[in-house]
Amino acid sequence: MEGLISKIKSKFGAEILKKEKNQIWMKINNKDLINICNFLKENGFDFFSCLSAIDILENNIIELVYHLWSQEKKTILNIKTEISREKPEINSISKIYTASQIHEREIHELFGVNFLGNSDLSELFLEDWSGPAPFLKDFDWREYVREKFYNKENENEKGYYN
Repeated sequence: MEGLISKIKSKFGAEILKKEKNQIWMKINNKDLINICNFLKENGFDFFSCLSAIDILENNIIELVYHLWSQEKKTILNIKTEISREKPEINSISKIYTASQIHEREIHELFGVNFLGNSDLSELFLEDWSGPAPFLKDFDWREYVREKFYNKENENEKGYYN
């Protein structure tokens, strides 16, 4: 693994955040995502496990974490990258890891991230949703529910407005 890690650092300028027995955490520039995923797949990380998103409101970014597994190496590689909340888009890895397509679709719907090149970013959970991305920290779900589902004039629902 040390040889592979050295190649990743020199070829892509990745920052290795943490190494454990069977787990590596790294941070990359989002522009390198496609190239690094191709490289990793060619080097035994052939299973896409999961995609996570974290809205970091105070830094105006969304952090994406891609989790890749190598059965051969018995190692999980966690790739962190950041995108702007103002223009939340990144290239899709769905042509490299087909299983990532549905994960990208979920992150698109819940965080508003546009995955360039993903052919299906249609609704997954929120049918007929017209509000903003509901998992962003500045989404006021209480206000949304009050506006959509309650009536201030209804005596039984006045408690929702206190």
